[in-house]
Amino acid sequence: MSVISVYAVFATEEEAERIGRQMVEERLAACVNILGSVRSIYRWEDAIETASEVAAIFKTSDRQADALITRVAALHGYDVPCIATWPIDKILASYADWVEGSTG
Repeated sequence: MSVISVYAVFATEEEAERIGRQMVEERLAACVNILGSVRSIYRWEDAIETASEVAAIFKTSDRQADALITRVAALHGYDVPCIATWPIDKILASYADWVEGSTG
């Protein structure tokens, strides 16, 4: 049983919801939590930028993580999107079973 959280940041809530819903429909994610607005400060093309973005956490199985990352990147509006995994060290077994049963 291996569940992975995939963290991603989007330009808008609409984009996060559209891509999140599609990942669940395609069974690449069991669930997505859209966390809402975050303030980001970053360097882009040699300038310091500040933007309002929307963070989301996708829950998927280890076997689907690479496919999920590839698919989110393909649908994402950014040239270089933030998409990163967070391994889960401990998890309620029944939740892990549900995630694995809902993906793939």
